[in-house]
Amino acid sequence: MWQAELRVDLDAIRENVARLRAGTTAELMAVVKGDGYGHGMLPAAYASLDAGADWLGVCTLDEALTLRRAGITAPVLAWLLAPGLPLHEGVAADVDLSAASLDQLGEMINAGQLAGRPTRVHLKIDTGLSRGGAVIDDWPALVEAAAKSQADGLIEVVGVWSHFVYADAPGHPTIDRQLAVFHEALALAERVGIRPRYRHLANSAATLTRPDTHFDLVRPGVSVYGLSPVAGETYGLRPAMTARARVMLTKRVPAGSGVSYGHTYFTERETTLAVVPLGYADGVPRHASNTGPVQLGGRVRRIAGRVCMDQFVLDCGDDPVAAGDVATLFGDGTDGGPTADDWAEAAGTINYEIVTRFGGVRVPRIYDGAPVPTGPVTVTPEVSR
Repeated sequence: MWQAELRVDLDAIRENVARLRAGTTAELMAVVKGDGYGHGMLPAAYASLDAGADWLGVCTLDEALTLRRAGITAPVLAWLLAPGLPLHEGVAADVDLSAASLDQLGEMINAGQLAGRPTRVHLKIDTGLSRGGAVIDDWPALVEAAAKSQADGLIEVVGVWSHFVYADAPGHPTIDRQLAVFHEALALAERVGIRPRYRHLANSAATLTRPDTHFDLVRPGVSVYGLSPVAGETYGLRPAMTARARVMLTKRVPAGSGVSYGHTYFTERETTLAVVPLGYADGVPRHASNTGPVQLGGRVRRIAGRVCMDQFVLDCGDDPVAAGDVATLFGDGTDGGPTADDWAEAAGTINYEIVTRFGGVRVPRIYDGAPVPTGPVTVTPEVSR
């Protein structure tokens, strides 16, 4: 008997990747960072590759090495690399790395020398996000240094890439402005002899809405897991995660009863309260206090009062709910229940955060759908490189 669980439908991930793959002539990198957006990095990676993904994308070196230790040999890019990391371990494991400054490039040169092989580098240009990447004024120095290092056999410049600010609002003027800067960066790189095999810019939103930004490789993330990056559109994607728990306790309380910490909710009449054993330690946003939608007893109800660390309460009126009944926080919505989008609206956030934060040591993930491979997973080199 289970108390709370996350169910992840691997077939949904496969269907989503196949749909995304069919919509582009570019290669496809399934982004599995953040423990696969809360779905489990390794199962998500296996399912994505099984469905036709050519690459896997992660943030950290540790994430990339975890994929390699699991026997996955498909191309992997890691892009969030603080100074002083043992990058040579990534080079030795055939992990591609991202550089956005002369200092980072220097670390990658050193890593390649330690590993005894050239580092495969993707140079990142900041086209307007003002986060990672070299600004356009610093770009010429970076590509010149990279071209010299490549000529010396110290690195291989595999890619040039950037990331969108606002592709989740199709038609937003920042999209075309960033695309223009990206083209300028590519031209500057070519001027010093850098002609990368992979030019990549498109995230989930651009993969779905801007084919002119696909270039050689697209990098869908949240859409792999069936969540749309564009409000009000689904694009035929199927959410893969369901979060649910069994009611721990029900009880009748009189009208005017304050519920949970701070008594921010009072019962309007005599009613049945149901206590659900999930809280913000498990990923339930405290910001969803008094607003979070939960399906219980065939109806969608709102959390009554504040979300606690380990539990929350539902006001069920006179409905016949009982301990052991299943309360579903979100799923694919096909049965009329809440979705991660509904929770995002209730908590004033985005669906990315909802699925990524759910789970933890107390809430096991249960995987549905065709099982994932248990041995090494590879992609045919002629397809991926």
